[in-house]
Amino acid sequence: MTEFLNPQEMHALTSYARAGQQSEWLKTKGIPHRVDGRRVIVSREHVRNWLEGRTMVVSRGLNTAAIK
Repeated sequence: MTEFLNPQEMHALTSYARAGQQSEWLKTKGIPHRVDGRRVIVSREHVRNWLEGRTMVVSRGLNTAAIK
C-alpha cells in the first residue's frame, strides 16, 4: 500500500472520476491535496484524519513576515 490514494480509491472517496471534480470535493471537505496535471494526489493520512474529525492545518509556505 502506498502513501497516496490510487485513482480507484479517489473515485470511491469522492464519487467523481475527473480530477477537477475530485479536487473541488476535497477542497470543500478541507482535505489537503495537490493537482498534478490530470491527477489528484492526496495522502491516506489526511483522509484518515478527516474521517476521525481532526482539524487539518494547510500550510501556505514560510511566513516571512514573522521573521525578525
